[in-house]
Amino acid sequence: MGKSGHIGNKIAATLASTGSPAFFVHAGEASHGDMGMITSQDVVLTLSNSGETAEILTILPLIKRLAVPMVAMTGKSYSTLAKSADAHLDKTSEEACTLDLAPTSSTTAAMAFGDALAVTLLQAKGFTKDDFAKSHPAGKLGKALTLLVSDVMHSGVDMPKVSSQDLLSDALLEITNKSLGMTLVEENNKIVGIFTDGDLRRCIGNKLDINQTIIKDVMTSDFKSIKSGDLAIDAAKIMEENKIFTLVVFTSNDAAGVISMHDLLQSGIV
Repeated sequence: MGKSGHIGNKIAATLASTGSPAFFVHAGEASHGDMGMITSQDVVLTLSNSGETAEILTILPLIKRLAVPMVAMTGKSYSTLAKSADAHLDKTSEEACTLDLAPTSSTTAAMAFGDALAVTLLQAKGFTKDDFAKSHPAGKLGKALTLLVSDVMHSGVDMPKVSSQDLLSDALLEITNKSLGMTLVEENNKIVGIFTDGDLRRCIGNKLDINQTIIKDVMTSDFKSIKSGDLAIDAAKIMEENKIFTLVVFTSNDAAGVISMHDLLQSGIV
């Protein structure tokens, strides 16, 4: 009831999202039909700072009749609820409230226990990121766990690409047409380098003739890449760590496309 009920609701939600199916039963509503939500396969976690909450004590005989394990979290180890439980967790009963009345320290302790319980069960079950993603498909968190590089990369005709023997002027046209601020450089059907806006600025600084310079002579051969089956959020991390804005995407040993920071921003992942 009260603040303990809010904490119980949060604990149930955290357990459910980390692979331990759980739901919150309001102690007041339990006496009016919601006891039917509890089965003999469940474990009941009861929260009451005093351990004497009337609505909980009313349903204690029903819980006992179901013969399910019951864990109680109270601030008083000698309370009725604590003595009736199969296991009791004794938390602080002294509140941070200057009146020692408003639930503050007690609810904080209860929430911390709930988080610890959820994480412990998560580890014991071998719960993985993939498992977590199944219960969090929406929002930024869901995208970070499910969106793949292949879902947002540029491939096929959208992938900027020139031959290693093309002129710098040809590369500039490809960069302009594909609007990614870079182009891949191909030789013998393999990607051997990239040419970016940064490389262009260096060429201009060195006063190179764009109609005479071969792209292979000014490309960057040591470029960063990622696999098409990797998570898009991993692409964002590589870009941030290396202070770059694009990555070459490979499928096995073949170049499959290009992914940019702009793509990740548009997808809502960063």
